[in-house]
Amino acid sequence: MATEATMQTVESTSNDDWQAGVLAGIIGGIVMGAMMVVQMRSALEVAIPSMYFFSGGLAGFTIHVAHGAILGVVFAAVAATRNLSTGQSLGLGVAYGVALWAVLAVFVMPVWLSVVGSPANPPLPNVNVTSLVGHVVYGGVVGVAYSAVRDRF
Repeated sequence: MATEATMQTVESTSNDDWQAGVLAGIIGGIVMGAMMVVQMRSALEVAIPSMYFFSGGLAGFTIHVAHGAILGVVFAAVAATRNLSTGQSLGLGVAYGVALWAVLAVFVMPVWLSVVGSPANPPLPNVNVTSLVGHVVYGGVVGVAYSAVRDRF
């Protein structure tokens, strides 16, 4: 007498959170990049692309949006551990934008630009209120966009 046994394995491979983070980061990067075109054009045309030995506004904008996507995934890693309302996600995003500015714009970028010999080497620390506003807007947009898209994937 033969018996047949079947076994079913269910694996969860949900990518919703990081995909939402990428999309939210791209949206935030585009919004902040548009602000930079108006308020901080030299950062977009010289500083950001020279971090990677490029030049020009298109390279700077593309790199900026790519940075935004990567940082959006980091936001998603933090936000996914909580069940946040849209307002809470906005608040977390604003705080995240301030933290990004304090670490990356104020300290990391000036050091990086100095190491690569950029012609747009800002002082260390690089405390710039316009940059702070841009990073707060980026974080706020990421927080709201993440909340809006995380359940749609």
